[in-house]
Amino acid sequence: MTKAKLGSIGLSLLVLVLLVVWMATGNVKEARDEAPEATPDQDKGMPSVQVDILRARPYEPGLMLQGQLEPWRAVSIGARAAGTVEELMVEQGERVEEGKVLLRLSEDGRGAAVEQWQSRIRKLEADLSAAQQLRARDLTSESELLTLQSELSAARAELARARLAVDNLTPRAPFDGTINRRDVDLGDLVQVGSPLLELVRIDRLKATGQIPQQSVGNVEEGQKATIHTLDGEMLEGQVSFVASAADPQTRSFAVEVTVENPDRKRVAGGSATLRISLPEVRAMFISPAYLSLGDDGRPGIRYVGENNQVVFTTVKLLNVTTDGAWVTGLPEEIRLITRGAGFVSIGQQVRPVNRDSDRG
Repeated sequence: MTKAKLGSIGLSLLVLVLLVVWMATGNVKEARDEAPEATPDQDKGMPSVQVDILRARPYEPGLMLQGQLEPWRAVSIGARAAGTVEELMVEQGERVEEGKVLLRLSEDGRGAAVEQWQSRIRKLEADLSAAQQLRARDLTSESELLTLQSELSAARAELARARLAVDNLTPRAPFDGTINRRDVDLGDLVQVGSPLLELVRIDRLKATGQIPQQSVGNVEEGQKATIHTLDGEMLEGQVSFVASAADPQTRSFAVEVTVENPDRKRVAGGSATLRISLPEVRAMFISPAYLSLGDDGRPGIRYVGENNQVVFTTVKLLNVTTDGAWVTGLPEEIRLITRGAGFVSIGQQVRPVNRDSDRG
């Protein structure tokens, strides 16, 4: 046997052995009912997006309103009698208690009128007593007795009127407060109705504002509120009144907030921002850069949902600042698309890459 024949036989045997080994290892393609798992080569065909996992957390939203602070009580005390200012008992800025005499007007004979009617009443009472004794002995008529009684009642009414006129000469503080303004000075002549002083109470304040009609359903009496003044002061309060009907001009509802001001800060009459606390909700805090508008013009978020598909969900904005926005309307946990959202469409399957792992 030649060397050529031996070489071809050996080559054939080598091929046969390799074929047997290959078949024994089971490296044979088999038909399968299910699709094979995606290979790295298949993933390379999908667009990649960077995602960040966000979870909802408790948030207490607030309704922001522009309003103003007012004294809890404010009254302009006017003259109830004509006269000349003879004495001033208080100064501007002075704190007074309820019932304190604020000033004194000239008497101008009013005291004498009181004495006159007092004397008249004493005489009528004596005449009436004598008439009653005579009537008991049938020595006077019933008509005369009734006349005296009528005159006595009229005299007593005149005495009360005269005493009131004297009391009106010394106006008093109707409540505890501070003299905010004094309109008269010693020697001034005043008429009935002339302004004398302004008294305000500022240890408690009243913040007022207007609630838009679309938000009034979220506000009730008793809800907490925070008031920020223009000079940076912050006060705490509680909603004490919500109007039942809207203003026909603005279609908004008046609201009042009771604000305690124990330090008597000088903020009454100034503008303020009211933040009324609303019930706590589950919300997410995101950058405004990730907000986009849907086809209906409403804001929403793009994120990666099930099966790695791009999902767009509209959200409700609770609070928006330059730092971020609090939103609701999303699932408890999402994979927010932070990069690449502009290159994919809604419903498209993508390959999400976690931002933290991408940094690594």
